[in-house]
Amino acid sequence: MRIHPDSFAFTLLLGLLSALPTFGIDMILPTLSATGSALGAPPSDVGLAMSVYLLGLGGALLVYGPVSDRFGRKPIVVFGCALVIAASIGCFFAHSLPQLLIFRAFQGAGASGPGMAAVTIVRDLFEGAVARAKMSYVVFAVNIVPMVAPTVGAALLALGGWRVIYLVPIGACFVLLLAMRSFEESATINPATRLRPAAIARNYFRVVLHPVCLGNILCNAAAAGAVFAYITGSSLFFINALGLSPSQYGVIFGASSLSVMGGTFVNKRLGAWGVSPGQMITIGLSLSSVLAVFLLVMVIAGGKSIMLVVLVMVGVALSFGLISPNAMNGAMQPLPEITGSASAVLVFVQMVAAASSSGLVAGLFDGHSAYSMAVVMVFFCVLAIASYVCVVRPAERFALLT
Repeated sequence: MRIHPDSFAFTLLLGLLSALPTFGIDMILPTLSATGSALGAPPSDVGLAMSVYLLGLGGALLVYGPVSDRFGRKPIVVFGCALVIAASIGCFFAHSLPQLLIFRAFQGAGASGPGMAAVTIVRDLFEGAVARAKMSYVVFAVNIVPMVAPTVGAALLALGGWRVIYLVPIGACFVLLLAMRSFEESATINPATRLRPAAIARNYFRVVLHPVCLGNILCNAAAAGAVFAYITGSSLFFINALGLSPSQYGVIFGASSLSVMGGTFVNKRLGAWGVSPGQMITIGLSLSSVLAVFLLVMVIAGGKSIMLVVLVMVGVALSFGLISPNAMNGAMQPLPEITGSASAVLVFVQMVAAASSSGLVAGLFDGHSAYSMAVVMVFFCVLAIASYVCVVRPAERFALLT
């Protein structure tokens, strides 16, 4: 029995592939303080578990991309799941922060294979408006995880401690391995293709030198950086600064993440009504930037309004649901013959931005306010606007004239 690309089972598979990397991020958020206490490290240092995971996830993509173009998408999913299982076992038995960080990096490297496969499979099988709609499912799955992951993490923390959380990715990977047995390879494989370093480097240069690809990649990455600023910052602010319990934080974070569902739904409806991808990106960038500035003004004024912080989280998440599907699809369209390499650069740059954002927020955290979260969010919002306005739009206008 095969999983057909138009079936509901395919949508579920696409969602699980996309969600696996995100589960490794959001589920540990309520456990940072407990993990630090158990391993004798401050919460800000345990926040590095986010950064090393994201760096491992992004770095591995530079290998997975060309390998998937040569051998297909299924092999990288299988290898990635196996690596996640092994690394998760290592995290479970870690007895010091350095040990945990090492295994977290390998866990991220493994999770990046299935995550990248979701993007490349969509590009392999679909085009145009259908591709954008399928990409919305990818973004939806990536961002629906925060609805439940922190709550699940808090529940597991209460039931069995922070180590139990690392058993969840193992179960997810076994489900994925079973599902991939029924999925037919989507890539067109050319056996004559060789993985020569010069050819790999040339393909990557083609991606980063194509202005439409590069601009959309940077725009998507910067938008993700703003999201990860509140993902990391909200945990530190609500739990460490305001003293909320992990379960209370999980409810707040999960409820705010419902807005991503709204963003992807609005994206699909606006597309059906003839609103262009560029207009949707513009709306998303404007919304996230205004809200980030409001948050910074509140912090400078000395405010600690939970409602305003939640409002900003909701708005930025919704705007990401508008920006990311269109920016990702825009980055993938110009170079279909090297989809794997383009996808690798796309997700690699996104993970670098996310890791940098998480690291900056944790490093600048003052212990009593949302200042670091607000500053980093504003920075990445400005970077996203600059990438789109100064790179993508001029390149698109030039393409229309030639």
